[in-house]
Amino acid sequence: MANKLAQESSPYLQQHASNPVHWMPWGEEALAKAKQENKLIIISVGYSACHWCHVMERESFENDAIAKTMNEFYVSIKVDREERPDIDQIYMIAVQLMTNAGGWPLNCICLPDGRPIYGGTYFKPKDWQNILLQIARMWEETPEVALDYADRLTAGIRKAERLPIRPVPEAYTKTDLHDIITPWKAQFDTNEGGYDRAPKFPLPNNWLFFLRYGALAGDTPITDNVHFTLEKIANGGIYDHIGGGFARYSVDDRWHVPHFEKMLYDNGQLISLYSEAYQQKPNPKYKRVVAETIAWAQREMLAENNGFYAALDADSEGVEGKFYTFQHEELKQVLGKEAPLFIPYFNITEGGNWQEEQTNVLNCDMDADALALSSGFSETEWEDYLRDTKKKVLNYRENRIRPGLDNKQLTTWNALMVQGLTDAYRVFNEPAYLEQALKTAHFIKEYAQADDRLLHQPADSNRKILAFLDDYAFTAQAFIALYEATFDESWLHQADKLATQAVATFYDSEQQAFFYTAADAEQLIARKSEIMDNVIPSSSSTIVRVLYRLGEMLDKPDFTTLGDQVFANVFPHIKQYGSAYSNWGIQLLEHIYGVNEIALTGEQALDWRTEVDKHYIPNKITMGGTKSELPLLKDKGGFDAKAYLCRNKTCSLPLGSVAEIIELINNNRDNTRVN
Repeated sequence: MANKLAQESSPYLQQHASNPVHWMPWGEEALAKAKQENKLIIISVGYSACHWCHVMERESFENDAIAKTMNEFYVSIKVDREERPDIDQIYMIAVQLMTNAGGWPLNCICLPDGRPIYGGTYFKPKDWQNILLQIARMWEETPEVALDYADRLTAGIRKAERLPIRPVPEAYTKTDLHDIITPWKAQFDTNEGGYDRAPKFPLPNNWLFFLRYGALAGDTPITDNVHFTLEKIANGGIYDHIGGGFARYSVDDRWHVPHFEKMLYDNGQLISLYSEAYQQKPNPKYKRVVAETIAWAQREMLAENNGFYAALDADSEGVEGKFYTFQHEELKQVLGKEAPLFIPYFNITEGGNWQEEQTNVLNCDMDADALALSSGFSETEWEDYLRDTKKKVLNYRENRIRPGLDNKQLTTWNALMVQGLTDAYRVFNEPAYLEQALKTAHFIKEYAQADDRLLHQPADSNRKILAFLDDYAFTAQAFIALYEATFDESWLHQADKLATQAVATFYDSEQQAFFYTAADAEQLIARKSEIMDNVIPSSSSTIVRVLYRLGEMLDKPDFTTLGDQVFANVFPHIKQYGSAYSNWGIQLLEHIYGVNEIALTGEQALDWRTEVDKHYIPNKITMGGTKSELPLLKDKGGFDAKAYLCRNKTCSLPLGSVAEIIELINNNRDNTRVN
């Protein structure tokens, strides 16, 4: 018998609709029921591609005895963390404060008013049942204990990531940068790439920071480590060598065996990262990874409305990774005479290279391509061979039962894909990438807005969720990228509009900080700021970078001043844990090394932009056109091709070629390194 989740549109909530637990969706009905009946609340948070969420559902939420306990003593609320990140954020902080750990599934037991008193992640069935009974007994016999703890814990939640207001320094220095990087790079895994730990997450923004730092500072060992890491990731089983796209993380320290779920946000960012890495050091593997990942996203994740879906599950037929793994013999049969080269290239063994499951996760060695080329293939012939054999295996794999698809279309994640596609277009000059980026940007404009407000996802029959700060920040960032790729100023003006709305709606002038939720959003037990960068850069760091960018491009000193203050508040914390402040770190690079504002005028402006993009200039803004009212371009118009390099509100004399721009930038970079 279906519970209250049956009519929800979230695939994750629908997965629980037939549980014997009397689940309710988050909303006034559930919260009012808890208060009226004076019952504790179970807030259980997860997402559709979460493997351990499925395990706990099978073991506990489909267990009649446990469901009876939950139904008798609690009001049970299921939350899709991707649909309601604001709720997830608050209760995740609560669990981290209680346990010094976090993750999903996230299970929090709360007072009838929503304040937490106990929580954790995955629980074994026996443990979960015991906890439920013990806390229900405590609530009945000694409620004052729960009330006192809730007061103290909620106070801790409200203080978390709340920063004091600090003076804006005169300047940031290379010493500041050194203090951040020295302890950070000590965590590098020099054998397998990434950080010296397991599991291993790609963390795209971390490597983007180091790639840019290495280039700007002339730190070749750092740059080499970034490329070593990116090759290791691209070679590992975390990358789907047959269909393209990356899984969320590897469970081991070698990037070999992943949790097989594929998330849109990882892949949008990794498209950007591998594109930029190719620009810095052309590597055919990077180009291959970008092309295959975009092809996967368009083939498996794209809706007819040109919005991308959220995620693919790790499991199929109840088995993790079954869709993606292969037996030695089946690949021999699929590939025939082509198998003897394919099988050793991807380290396929008869007993299985994933020994726990006695099957194979495709991965290749660092020198695998070089060995293929040394055996007589030309680079083009080898790429053709890989493409053709992968296609055969992909066609074979398509007949399997597919993993579940989470068909939510989230604004932030779609914006990350727009960014990735735009970055790939600029590096590889592939028009199809820009075409898709523009289509998805129009999806956001058409489907993720209502009443002149951005939405977190398209509205459905159940509800309309107003956008959070990350939706505004990443969409504005993507629209700026589209302007720089096309010189269509409408994208820049839309980014300005979004940033202006974000300041009006999310910025608190008293605390001089951005909140994650809008001032007029549903009031939860706390209103939080999101400061620390995670797998996705934080909403605060991203909106600050947007404000700096628009402040320069549109000459809006109020944006720059606001960004200066928020950055100054965060800055002392960066050196404590660089990995968690990598996007703030990228902004610090621009404070120290400056920004190259490249103005291209005349009918050849886009052609010149294409030429500029053949060079790796990580700290640049590109603007152009034949006629414009933008401050940097005003009075520089006309149809004759000219270029200007501006830094610190000072522009060069007109330059007659891209080569002159690059020479001037390189001279400035050399001077900056010396000083």
